[in-house]
Amino acid sequence: MRMKQIVVSVVGLMVAGTLTAQTPADTMPTVIRAGRLFDSEAGAFLGPREILIRNGGIVAVAEKVDRPTGARIIDLSNRTVLPGLIDAHTHLLYLEGVTGGLTMEGIKALVNEGLPLRALHGAARARTFLAAGITTVRDLGNSGRFGDVALRAAIEDGSVDGPRMWVSGPGLSPVGGQFPGLKPGYESLAADEYRIVRNPAEAADAVRENVTMGANVIKIFSNNTPNAGYLTVEEMRAIVGAAAMHGVRVAAHATSDAAVYRAALAGVHSIEHAYQVADSTLALMARNGVAMVPTDIDSVSIIQYLSLANPGQPAPAADQVARYLAGGRDRLRRAVKAGVTIAAGSDNYLDLKRAQGPAARRVLFAYHQAGLTPAQVLQAATINDARLLGMEHRLGVLKPGARADVIAVEGDLERDFGALERVRFVMKAGTVYLGR
Repeated sequence: MRMKQIVVSVVGLMVAGTLTAQTPADTMPTVIRAGRLFDSEAGAFLGPREILIRNGGIVAVAEKVDRPTGARIIDLSNRTVLPGLIDAHTHLLYLEGVTGGLTMEGIKALVNEGLPLRALHGAARARTFLAAGITTVRDLGNSGRFGDVALRAAIEDGSVDGPRMWVSGPGLSPVGGQFPGLKPGYESLAADEYRIVRNPAEAADAVRENVTMGANVIKIFSNNTPNAGYLTVEEMRAIVGAAAMHGVRVAAHATSDAAVYRAALAGVHSIEHAYQVADSTLALMARNGVAMVPTDIDSVSIIQYLSLANPGQPAPAADQVARYLAGGRDRLRRAVKAGVTIAAGSDNYLDLKRAQGPAARRVLFAYHQAGLTPAQVLQAATINDARLLGMEHRLGVLKPGARADVIAVEGDLERDFGALERVRFVMKAGTVYLGR
């Protein structure tokens, strides 16, 4: 189906007769009074500030700003105010049960759910991300043939409330994608969810195809776990070169040390996951300016996962949970020590029986539990993610010239990180979506 047809069918189903249910864009001059303000560039919590907003952008931030005649005043003087959060690794069009597997769940998404319904489900999940204070996402594949592009279009034209989206289209992968066990004659199933590449020339062609269809980031699989394949360094260099020519960046799924090392050597912009990584590879990442997106899980979420995966069994003991999480926390601390930039991303595609946005936000608690300070965690989810997108002066900051993505939480976030679960106000590009 052509992209225009996809967009029309999805948007038509979503908004027929219900356009008034969507939040209209607001260009009214606004002054926000913040009790405390997080300066993501400095990594510091500041005292009371005012933010002047016009036409969806921040005009001034000061202890007191000039108030235009007729400006709306939003009093958040009892809240901690910070830039809208960014999630650099999402899959809005894919949700998997905790007892499922990538092959069966992925094939069900393709042949039973289908692309229009996946996009509709993605739109519903998108609303939960925005309500959770996540105003921008980088959506990295598992969305069929450009269903993510259609969802982004619906959000941009105001038909759907959701976060700003960077989208990859199908991830570039070795044979089989992430569908293990496919038999000869069924390879096309993987090709409907992934863009299979077999040599450097084909890899570069795949970049051009994805960009032409609307991708503004490229997702690759340095290794396509749970399958055993790898992209070669030459294939990844061809991808990075073609992406640079088209002005887009490259995110590499890499779970083993070898996969991380080869992708960093090839010049990708971010490594996703890096579950196994040596200190020497972390040093290479730091030298080459390659960010790590640790898609980690926190203690609350792992307990929920284990309870759903083992119904009727006793809740896991605290020491069991600690052992499960120890390796990921260690590699995150080693990455920080090595000077690797940490960018926040949830990869939350599991159905934990909780709204996807709040569940995805729990990744920030995983970073905090690993030892990062509240300021370090918030920088990962704001300015570091914005730099990864090439938007460091426009997103993830509260300063003149930035887009007016502003959220507020109840409580002192510097001393009580749990306040992040109490998002009470969400504004994206000057429009208030929560806390009117």
